Amino acid sequence: MKHTYRLGLATALITAAMATSTAAQALELDDSTVSVGVGAGTTGLGLDAAWRLHENFSVIAGYHGGLEWDGDHDTDEATYTGDIDLQAGSLKLAYHPFGGRFYLTAGAMLPDMEANVVGRAKDGQEYEYNGNTYSASDVGTLNGTLTIADSVQPYVGLGWRSSHERGLGFFSEVGVMSTDVEVSLSSSENFEGNGTPEGDQFRDDLRKEEQRLEDEADELSVYPVAMIGISYTF
Repeated sequence: MKHTYRLGLATALITAAMATSTAAQALELDDSTVSVGVGAGTTGLGLDAAWRLHENFSVIAGYHGGLEWDGDHDTDEATYTGDIDLQAGSLKLAYHPFGGRFYLTAGAMLPDMEANVVGRAKDGQEYEYNGNTYSASDVGTLNGTLTIADSVQPYVGLGWRSSHERGLGFFSEVGVMSTDVEVSLSSSENFEGNGTPEGDQFRDDLRKEEQRLEDEADELSVYPVAMIGISYTF
């Protein structure tokens, strides 16, 4: 249901942008400008392009990526470390209420934000989940992925862009993108698949651990997006 709602909302936003674009072309096509730029931000380095198709409207598309960082997260049972890789494409409709540089924007982002995680028993000896204890030598490490978002997500923001004046300029933007966190874990020793009652119980506890980690991550239901760059308007 969550995926369907977000995909439907993003589709509606893109459709609205296209409809506005068509109407604006009919109004002031001769005054339209196109700007291209390079920038950096919380989704990495990248390129973007803006079509100022009307005094009050523009369409912005971009792609940013290549941002990587390491992180860790402690729970009562394990210490998780992860390497996260961020990249995202975007298509947005911008409204310039005063006909100048300032704008409000909404649209869709297509992110690919995923971390490879490794969990280790905090005491190095055993894991304890839901009152059940498992030897670290039997389980090994907990390996898996943490996906922040990897499908079309709604986005809203505001920014500043010199797309109405030909020549060199700059742009900046801040906003938020919704997330859809998913966690997948397995043991390095495949303890959950050994066919024993203890292994079956561990598999059930591992699924509960995945859900608990997802619930913790869902407390931050949006990802902050910020970027700054230079552009040239034709």
